Amino acid sequence: MSQIKQQRIAATYMRGGTSKGVFFKLDDLPKAAQQAGEARDNLLLRVIGSPDPYAKQIDGMGGATSSTSKTVILAKSQQPNHHVDYLFGQVAIDKAFVDWSGNCGNLTAAVGAFAINAGLVDASTLPQNGLASIRIWQANIQKTIVAHVPMLNGEVQECGDFELDGVTFPAAEVQIDFIDPADGEGALFPTGNLCEQLEVPGIGSLQATMINAGIPTIFVDAKQLGYSGVELQEDINNDEKALAMFESIRAHGALKMGLIDSLEQAAQRQHTPKVAFVAKSQNYQSSSGKQIKAEDNDLCVRALSMGKLHHAMMGTAAVAIGTAAAIPGTLVNQAAGGGEREVVRFGHPSGNLKVGAQAQQVDQQWQVTKVSMSRSARILMEGWVRVPSNSF
Repeated sequence: MSQIKQQRIAATYMRGGTSKGVFFKLDDLPKAAQQAGEARDNLLLRVIGSPDPYAKQIDGMGGATSSTSKTVILAKSQQPNHHVDYLFGQVAIDKAFVDWSGNCGNLTAAVGAFAINAGLVDASTLPQNGLASIRIWQANIQKTIVAHVPMLNGEVQECGDFELDGVTFPAAEVQIDFIDPADGEGALFPTGNLCEQLEVPGIGSLQATMINAGIPTIFVDAKQLGYSGVELQEDINNDEKALAMFESIRAHGALKMGLIDSLEQAAQRQHTPKVAFVAKSQNYQSSSGKQIKAEDNDLCVRALSMGKLHHAMMGTAAVAIGTAAAIPGTLVNQAAGGGEREVVRFGHPSGNLKVGAQAQQVDQQWQVTKVSMSRSARILMEGWVRVPSNSF
């Protein structure tokens, strides 16, 4: 009989937007996992229940989807004028791999609340009632995000009447501002073009907009792929040929964007870039059976995350959508009807979402200063997770 014991680690299980994940304070992690590296990755894999060849994550906290196979590590910020440092790890389901290459915009909505509840924010600086503006340093992408967290009688207010498509129950609204969300080391449009042809062997030449705002994203035209733009998860995720096509588009787009040096590297960067297909707004039935009217949206967007069509919309991809929609000439802007706009409302598999973006042209280069959207968040469970002590 094995003599291996389980080790318990303080953790909080939270929903943020249309995702949920396991949240940790950095100094609650075992010493070996407080630094980036193999020990940390192995610990998080075991917490979530990966790698799982059955793709169910039965022996862990993961929910066997990209939206529920997530981890967050938070600490008091080391950056001036910020409250908390936020590190996000996207855990692969059937592979021994944690992707640190991007942010999770949905879980961002839970970061402010966790930081307040965990004592990472000086309580004397928080309002008793109203909104607490928590400045977050997103360590994966080196960007500032501001979460406006509702407070009631000195405590985070989680319950409310704000409804978010893709989430069953209403909750308190949390507005998220992504400040200067474009990659600081590169252009908003890495190839220099608002819209161009992307050559994908075996598929052909596709019209594409490749943008780096919120998260690197490749937008393509739904019609060119033979889709309407109102597909639901089962229309894509049960089609292995379609999934292989989207992965090929993603790999070739990543190469053209300069994110990878060879196509083979795409497999080690599953979280980024994202692939999305766009179409003009139209009537459709959402995954919950809700009737979505064409006049309620500016366009329709479907996006893939970790190789599968997302059930709603990733928060970071929503940043990319809002930014691209605000810039005339992009594929997203064209699908929305063209022209300048500061707000876009788009349809996704679970319903619709409104995003605001402030974009401007400086010295013939497009820049985005802020993208805003509303989400919600809630603590689902708190206490300890347990993992075998030999797992990291």
